[in-house]
Amino acid sequence: MIKKSQVLTIIALVTLLAFAVVGCGNNANQDPGKQSADKPTIKLLYVTWACATATTHVVADILENEMGYNVELMPLSAGAMYQGLATGDGDAMFCAWLPVTHGEYIKQLGDQIENLGVNMKGAKIGLVVPEYVEINSIEEMNRVKDKFKGQIIGIDPGAGIMKASESVLKEYNLDYELVEGSDATMVGALKSAIDNNEWVAVTGWTPHWKFARWDLKYLEDPKKIYGEEEEIFTMVRQGLKEDLPEVYELFDNFAWTSDDLSRAMVLAEEQGDSVKAARQWIEENQELVQTWLPDEYKK
Repeated sequence: MIKKSQVLTIIALVTLLAFAVVGCGNNANQDPGKQSADKPTIKLLYVTWACATATTHVVADILENEMGYNVELMPLSAGAMYQGLATGDGDAMFCAWLPVTHGEYIKQLGDQIENLGVNMKGAKIGLVVPEYVEINSIEEMNRVKDKFKGQIIGIDPGAGIMKASESVLKEYNLDYELVEGSDATMVGALKSAIDNNEWVAVTGWTPHWKFARWDLKYLEDPKKIYGEEEEIFTMVRQGLKEDLPEVYELFDNFAWTSDDLSRAMVLAEEQGDSVKAARQWIEENQELVQTWLPDEYKK
């Protein structure tokens, strides 16, 4: 695990290079007076969950189109994201879910990164089912195993919610298979089941656009394995404040509500384009965006 620091660093670096995407979009909306060839490229790390993708694209758009920076977006596994930030191969991330989802990563690497605090309150993780499913608690799942085909549909292996779900299987003695996948495959399984009025249980979290699309509910978790309310934090590499104070200020100021994030995710899902969706969200929410910007970039 983390003690094998050299191996993990190599893995993180390889992953960063393999997935780096240069630029968030075109810079047609930039104020030419705010562009500078001397400005460095900002590297933003994220996991490919709908919420993290939408958030990171919004911040990237602000950096590019409001402040004149170039941006590299780096989609990674959760472990590589934290490792990349700790080694300084990335500048920031905006999707640290605490205290449960990413708690282990913070225990392992928290002293090597800087926590700028909460950027969104009211998040939640758990097992999610369609509203028509006739049970309401995880404790009831074993007696209806056949209805769920003995499976819980999960996301990326190693993700915090997957580790919590493994604990749920053990603590509730569930005779189920936890199926690994991704945000996209989880949503695909959910859609297919709902289209056929079948039972399905997935690892889920809010905010997520799926709750706007379908009538869903969390199964009650009496043992609180998934915790209660989660908060989403902004994390940056050590030394960012000294190196890039105005970028640090933007990241430190960034905070929004679950409604703000939900709207950004819905736009991305409707348009099928995270870049265009981020630009639209920013144009619709200039008053809030102005509160995040350093004074010299305010309009």
